[in-house]
Amino acid sequence: MTNLSLFVEYSAELPAIQDASTTFIDNMKLPIHRWFRFSAGFSAQWVQSVVGASGLSHDATVLDPFAGSGTTLIACQAADVSVVGIEAHPFVRQVAEAKLAWTSSVADFRRLANAMVDATQSSRQSDMRNSYPKLIHQCFPDEVLAQLDAMRYAWQQAHHDDSPACRLAWLALTASLRAASPVGTSQMELVQPKKRKAKVLTPLEAFQCQVAMMCSDMRHMQWLHPSPRASMVAGDARDCRPITDDSVDYVITSPPYANNFDYADATRLEMSFWGQVEGWADLQDKVRKHLVRSCSQHASAEKLDLHTMLNEVCVAPIASEMATVCEELAQERLSHGGKKQYHLMVAAYFADMAKVWFALRRVCRKGATVCFVVGDSAPYGVYVPVHDWLGRLALAAGFDTSFFEKTRDRNIKWKNRKHRVPLLEGRLWVQG
Repeated sequence: MTNLSLFVEYSAELPAIQDASTTFIDNMKLPIHRWFRFSAGFSAQWVQSVVGASGLSHDATVLDPFAGSGTTLIACQAADVSVVGIEAHPFVRQVAEAKLAWTSSVADFRRLANAMVDATQSSRQSDMRNSYPKLIHQCFPDEVLAQLDAMRYAWQQAHHDDSPACRLAWLALTASLRAASPVGTSQMELVQPKKRKAKVLTPLEAFQCQVAMMCSDMRHMQWLHPSPRASMVAGDARDCRPITDDSVDYVITSPPYANNFDYADATRLEMSFWGQVEGWADLQDKVRKHLVRSCSQHASAEKLDLHTMLNEVCVAPIASEMATVCEELAQERLSHGGKKQYHLMVAAYFADMAKVWFALRRVCRKGATVCFVVGDSAPYGVYVPVHDWLGRLALAAGFDTSFFEKTRDRNIKWKNRKHRVPLLEGRLWVQG
């Protein structure tokens, strides 16, 4: 039996989630993938099935230009296919890079983790060596934060290089934060300081449980996959600059949805703990400015001009329809208290995604296959046909064919919904 077959057999024993191949849910039961919960993702098992059925040769290359926390990269490693990921979000890229360290020494990681535990247990609770933003004090009682701070300090003392063990220990502590906090977390990972959880672990319990799971997963995956091939680079999907021309055979990715989800805010708790941001106001400069413009906060901060964006050459195939939608959104916002600038967000999003398609056309070999996991949108109840517009932009960039495969309906249960426009999700297949 091959290594891939062994992994498929192992995965088949895990609970199946019906119609969830375009969601991240099943990943939380899979080795390595489950190390950090990042809801903006899709099924790793589906990625493996696509790669397995693609007939890619041993020297073929898969690209994920929106690599996120590494779903495509780890799935391709398990399928023994070479893969490259690009990620612009600095914190999420750090998570993915730590996950990719699963190929390194389990013993080295365990030694460092044990040293951190020992240092924490011998530290006095009052020894606070780092200062923390307001959000952290809202989310952790003083005695809990003191223990987390001792663990952070122990990690900082060991972090004299960028060794795999240090990256893994960083991720183990990072992934322990929410388990050790009594405050709630929304479905999309936003912190809810006013809500309380029923079950909370101590920092040491959370960290030791996380380390044990990670070590177990590493041993299991190293036994199945002794020679994985994956690399992660900092970059922007709008230019794919680190990737050479005509070098990619397959693209599997899920770009940000045009649904106003703030990818920067989703990791604010963890970034605040590590001193990467001081507060919400830092997110624009530290994170959002690097990302595709898919939330109104980003569009508002950049003070964009709608007319200029609608007249960009790259969006010409959809410009007239987009103008109609954006004008309707501009009028609709006036009747809402928040007056969110969805009209600017939609125009900016498609201007950015048009650039992504041109970048992919440059790096993809002729005849390459591209798969985008996408969902449509309806800000303020105004429908935006995301999959249709993205498909047309792909053809305008030089690809040959575009086909949308629906996987599930969304927004069909009206309770507590802001609008009643049914939405869908699926896979946009592009070739050429």
